[in-house]
Amino acid sequence: MTLKSLFWKGKSLPDFSEREWEALCDGCGQCCQYKLEDEDTGDLYLTNVVCRFLDLETCRCSVYPERHNAVPTCVQLTPQNILSLEWIPPTCAYKLIAEGKPLSDWHPLISADQESIHNAGISVRGRVISESGINLDDLENFILNELIQFHHPLSAPGTILPGS
Repeated sequence: MTLKSLFWKGKSLPDFSEREWEALCDGCGQCCQYKLEDEDTGDLYLTNVVCRFLDLETCRCSVYPERHNAVPTCVQLTPQNILSLEWIPPTCAYKLIAEGKPLSDWHPLISADQESIHNAGISVRGRVISESGINLDDLENFILNELIQFHHPLSAPGTILPGS
């Protein structure tokens, strides 16, 4: 069975089938980046370190069906939590649809090209390293110059937030 063209238009996230939900992911890999939270301020900082299961070329999870068993802290995106997970990037298709906004031209569902997200520079391809290559106690050394302007709703100050 093929997906209906423009299936996301005029439809709310809770009404998506599992197949439609999965197709909406643009494959940017940004949700898999580690974030660090400042103990004093609660500010979140993005790192260039990603979960060991993120394929650095495709920006897709290599253990996707078992990801929550492999990484118990992996956050499952749902229609119910997508807007409360403020660390989700503003380019995320789930967030855009939940906010009633259109998908970007580079989204593979619009462009019909799985490489368009990478060609547009939205994905993490070529900009991140796997956690398997570093000591996680040294994550502070991998903070990017990007302060995430919000607080993670599920963590206490000082928590290391792994990618999802």
